[in-house]
Amino acid sequence: MKKIITSILCLAAFGWQALAQSNMPLRKLQMAEFAISRLYVDSVDENKMVESAIIEMLAQLDPHSTYNNAEEVKAMNEPLQGNFDGIGIQFQMIEDTLLVIQPVSGGPSEKVGILAGDRITAVNDTVIAGVKMSTDDIMKRLRGPKGTKVNLTVMRRGVADPLLFNVKRDKIPIFSLDAAYMIQPQIGYIRINRFAATTGEEFAKALTKLQREGMKDLILDLQGNGGGYLNAAIDLANQFLSQKELIVYTEGRAERRRNFLAQGNGRLTAGRLVVLVDEYSASASEIVTGAIQDWDRGVVVGRRTFGKGLVQRPIDLPDGSMIRLTVARYYTPAGRCIQKPYDTSAKNGEDMLEQYHRDLLDRFNHGELMHADSIHFPDSLKYRTKRLRRTVYGGGGIMPDFFVPIDTTLYTDWHRNLVAKGVVIRSTTGYIEQHRQELKKKYKDFKTFDRKFKIDNDFMDEVLALAEKEKVTFDEKQYEHSLPLLKTQLKALIARDLWDMSEYFQVMNTTDRTVQQALKVLNEGEYERIMTRSALTPISIE
Repeated sequence: MKKIITSILCLAAFGWQALAQSNMPLRKLQMAEFAISRLYVDSVDENKMVESAIIEMLAQLDPHSTYNNAEEVKAMNEPLQGNFDGIGIQFQMIEDTLLVIQPVSGGPSEKVGILAGDRITAVNDTVIAGVKMSTDDIMKRLRGPKGTKVNLTVMRRGVADPLLFNVKRDKIPIFSLDAAYMIQPQIGYIRINRFAATTGEEFAKALTKLQREGMKDLILDLQGNGGGYLNAAIDLANQFLSQKELIVYTEGRAERRRNFLAQGNGRLTAGRLVVLVDEYSASASEIVTGAIQDWDRGVVVGRRTFGKGLVQRPIDLPDGSMIRLTVARYYTPAGRCIQKPYDTSAKNGEDMLEQYHRDLLDRFNHGELMHADSIHFPDSLKYRTKRLRRTVYGGGGIMPDFFVPIDTTLYTDWHRNLVAKGVVIRSTTGYIEQHRQELKKKYKDFKTFDRKFKIDNDFMDEVLALAEKEKVTFDEKQYEHSLPLLKTQLKALIARDLWDMSEYFQVMNTTDRTVQQALKVLNEGEYERIMTRSALTPISIE
């Protein structure tokens, strides 16, 4: 009892006087934490308690104000910073064994002689093969600070004894640009998967390559691109817009309006431009797309984007953790707010998040992803583009000029189960492992492979055998229905393993309806018609 009274007196003497200088809500919060940590019947984890309080406070605000602990901050930043420290391999886990798909060109593993097809069985003194170790645990063992060394035990096809390699870790690049190639004469194609610190540099390099190959028009693929750094989006939009043209502006209650303008030194301010988007294109993708559409610089093809237009300011905390606090909203040059609505009247943060992320399912159920005429906009959400005064739409996300419905024609439950059970990726990995040298000898370059390689019946028999082993029930009707897509996926994955991601997309884009419709827009005069029309609904492709 005497101890409790002493604690109360300490609380009064040292806490309340200091807290009296603060405002009432802050005083209440500090007093509550102070009292719990010193008077509660059992010992408490103050760090965990404070983290929980921060998380709950942020959950009341909006879907994008978040808290991340120190470990999460590091993991979150790695893909956007454009590199991490490691050994430099692309790998796939096959039956509890790490199979090297490709060593990174010029990376630490390639330098010591590790080859595609090698199986890493041990890292230092830890066996990783056949022990049901998670991919995350394996990656933690492979990664480490630049300059540190790691011993790898490797099994290689055709070599009886294990091989030992000592690999010195180094900076490993993470590329944000998936593909860059000439999809047709004079038409280039570039796909960006995220907006990272290196995106501007990667895009400029790809642009130089394609322009040397005769590119005059560009298809910029931002499908599935969830965003990233604002500066990367500004850099990319700057490539297409003229000097002092507004790219985006931000504004909030405590944040004055801030304009981001093009510098006028872009390398693709002329020529036709088509931007591809879908319901997963968000944030930085929407900034670039909105700027291009509002200035009538290009045509947008696809489906309405996600609608993530809230600006977060990172606030670093002393222990390495971070709060990402929403401080403003993004607006396109025409004044459209990119952010889609969210329900702040929800009972709690969890309900608000659930409703917010359910929006995509609601779009599907309402028919928006299948039919353009299922989308209705009030007059208050209609805006005019800057040059041609075409009608565009606000209300969250960027509505395309040319609508392409989601393609469900080739997908079946049988195919979805095949992918979910890992049959597709494992079939191609096994095939590559057995035939790599034969394929490389037969197909000296990708063009030859793309023209001549076919998925034969023997390969399909292996796929079906693995599917049966994984208890994927065969359905002949669904099999025939999905066969064209399945063969394309298998061929694309083989191309990726033999070459890189760009070759993967060259194969897959032959079945991508949005890519094919972009080509149609460029080749059949639709581009010119869209850029002069002022209709109130997007052209639809059904």
